[in-house]
Amino acid sequence: MTETLIKERTGDTRGVGRPAGRRRPRATRPRWEEPPTAAGQTAKGLTLGAVVAVVLVPLWIVVATSLSTQATVNRAGGLVLWPEEITFEAYRVMLGDSTVRNALVVSLGITLVGTALSMAVSILCAYGLSRPRSVAHRFILVLLIITMFVNGGLIPTFLVVTGLGGYGEWWSLILPSAVSVFNILVLRAFYKDTSADLIEAARIDGAGDWRILWSIVLPTSRAVTAVVALFYGVGYWNSFFNVMLYMPTDSEKWPLQYVLLTYVNRGNGLPGSVNSGFGTQFSQTAPLSLQMAVVVLTLVPLLLVYPFMQKHFRVGVLTGAVKG
Repeated sequence: MTETLIKERTGDTRGVGRPAGRRRPRATRPRWEEPPTAAGQTAKGLTLGAVVAVVLVPLWIVVATSLSTQATVNRAGGLVLWPEEITFEAYRVMLGDSTVRNALVVSLGITLVGTALSMAVSILCAYGLSRPRSVAHRFILVLLIITMFVNGGLIPTFLVVTGLGGYGEWWSLILPSAVSVFNILVLRAFYKDTSADLIEAARIDGAGDWRILWSIVLPTSRAVTAVVALFYGVGYWNSFFNVMLYMPTDSEKWPLQYVLLTYVNRGNGLPGSVNSGFGTQFSQTAPLSLQMAVVVLTLVPLLLVYPFMQKHFRVGVLTGAVKG
């Protein structure tokens, strides 16, 4: 009783009015706010390590096989995990072939020109659809969305391209796949979130739509622009299906990916390989190390570009995901 009176006079009412032995229940936090346990940290580390191994080990095997001699490949019975004798003979032979060098130049040209054209069309279309006062923007948006689910099919597309004279022409490798509606919708969503106050201030200063797009919208959307450009670039670099449709016999216009398809998957020798350093013994079936060297060549440009795009890629994916 005395303790209760002392607490009431001092203002300390903790425990007053509750039976002895009962305490106020502690406020519980969600499990994801609790500090990680040692077992949880270990499980996360093992999981991330397994994911990294699944990604890096196949790449390492491809590189190791490309650097191995034919004797090492024969002893390993195929793919090599660790090269016993490192040799760059496969790369020397591969780069000494005119078909591979020409295919590399063709792939770079298609990727650069196609990405620039696709980005120009996508940015202009997305900006126009993001402006509420643009003419018939809702109708055009609905038409674009319909094309994501309904299309004419492969044969009508082939007939249209060939009817326009695209068979065997360079533009047939770019224009049929120049625009992605999904990328346009992504750009449109970011452009709509551009500060309306900035745009209104620019209009008051006399800026037109071209000036607003170039000086306000694009600088504030660098992350998503870089991500979409990466998507387009990877798509053009890895494309080979249009080559199969529109120029299957003209090896001078083959990109690197189609050369890889012909050389590795189908087991055929490179066009002109008999006279370009491969020799008659490699004209039909290439050594495994030479096949892996071609695979490495197709991966190197993407591996060189991605580190410079990673920052924009992360920001572009996360921007707009959290609303504050």
